[in-house]
Amino acid sequence: MNARASFVRMQDSTREDWQIISGEFMQFARGLPARVVKHLQILEGDYGGFPVDRYTHSLQTATRALRAGRDDEYVVCALLHDIGDTLGTMNHPDIAAAILKPFVSEENHWMVQHHGIFQGHYFFHHVGLDRNLRDNFKAHPCYERTAEFCELYDNPAFDPKGETLPISEFMPMLQRVMAQPKQSIYKAALQEPAAA
Repeated sequence: MNARASFVRMQDSTREDWQIISGEFMQFARGLPARVVKHLQILEGDYGGFPVDRYTHSLQTATRALRAGRDDEYVVCALLHDIGDTLGTMNHPDIAAAILKPFVSEENHWMVQHHGIFQGHYFFHHVGLDRNLRDNFKAHPCYERTAEFCELYDNPAFDPKGETLPISEFMPMLQRVMAQPKQSIYKAALQEPAAA
């Protein structure tokens, strides 16, 4: 059994307690990519009426981005853009954006967070919504980036015969992207100590 902190109220915690917790946290943080993939795999077999299941759609979106030469961070965003479908049925882009936020640029974060509205351009008119809802963001600097993401990668990734690389192809880049947060209140505390 691992050492544990001794406090019952955080206000009574000590530096020694937080050294124990920090050590455990670092090990836990290193397992994040594997936990994320396990959650993404929950989408396997979940068709929701679509031509491919949501897991295949995620892999196809990432495959398309990878084949287009996008960088690791962008490909990881493509892979995880719909990971929130199971827990955030009414706001899945927000879930994906929250998972990615510590590890990606503001531009990629915005793209993932708003892709649902932008993707709606291709189908909202069929369900009684305004397909041009994304135009409310026309002046935003990430508008074109997000429209392009949907057009080139998200929109065409529902093809049962489309190229779909396995998750193992994306694990190394997922591990690299999630190795160190770019933005987090805990960023400084998470820095690995330099080797002596």
